[in-house]
Amino acid sequence: MASLWKHFHAWWNRDALELAEEETRMNEHERDVVKEDFEARIDDTQVEDSGLAGGIADYEQDSEPPSKPAR
Repeated sequence: MASLWKHFHAWWNRDALELAEEETRMNEHERDVVKEDFEARIDDTQVEDSGLAGGIADYEQDSEPPSKPAR
């Protein structure tokens, strides 16, 4: 059972190890770009989850019906 756990743990952390190795070879500018991209993806996810996505520019649905003209 311990052997199975070791294989699972190694498989699960493979991407984390590759990412860590990649990050050690990055310069400061590349790290900043990756951090900004990550933060942008977080913002996108929050917008999608808030119910605003797809309706951000749907002004007609939210507007009031036209008023009746005066006679």
